[in-house]
Amino acid sequence: MSVFEAVAVPRLYRVIADQIASKIQQGEFSVGSRLPSERELAEQLQVSRASIREALIALELEGYVAVRVGTGVFVISDQQRNLNHSSDVSQPAQVDNDFGPFGLLETRLLLEPESAELAAALATDEQLKAIQAAYESMEGSSTPAREDRAFHMAIAAACGNSALAATIAHVWELALHSPMFSRMERHFVDANVWEKAQLEHGRILDAIKSRDKVRARAAMHDHLVSILARLRVDFGNEGIG
Repeated sequence: MSVFEAVAVPRLYRVIADQIASKIQQGEFSVGSRLPSERELAEQLQVSRASIREALIALELEGYVAVRVGTGVFVISDQQRNLNHSSDVSQPAQVDNDFGPFGLLETRLLLEPESAELAAALATDEQLKAIQAAYESMEGSSTPAREDRAFHMAIAAACGNSALAATIAHVWELALHSPMFSRMERHFVDANVWEKAQLEHGRILDAIKSRDKVRARAAMHDHLVSILARLRVDFGNEGIG
């Protein structure tokens, strides 16, 4: 009887990263050289710039390149690669099984506007207080990412659909344990970004407390679209974004 081997389809960013890594290993991009811009790579490979961004983050995690926001993406030496890994012992060498940051955010964009709309219609007084408390805890916090998650989880918990709430929580868990997502945030999420997020949270909270389902959905949608836009800010290499 014939035995077939399981077929594993690699994620697109993995295919792109492997192709760029191969060219680096073959010396087509020398140590210290700057890679082509994301726009150029996307045009050459006929893929989205989001996929290119994810591939470059994967290559940085694997030690092929250094991302310098405001300047570009540069090939680094084996020595520098080893130094980077030794200084970050928690950093896994492989990210093959990681979900791309943009895929995770796009999934949230499918789910969380719905939960905000439902929360506006169904949240109890206690659940509204929990959302309010999570919102207020982010102000001046030294751990805004934790409070950000608490805010979104409080809304999900108030949506009246436990399956939807559990699905949203799972997507957040995937992001929390994603090396690529963490590295992307390290590059692009700063105090100024958290201030903008807090303002956006305020609009979501106001709509939910006002029991305005349409406005709650729109406010959450706009917030998540803004997050996607912030994570697509130029690395600094010509045409990146």
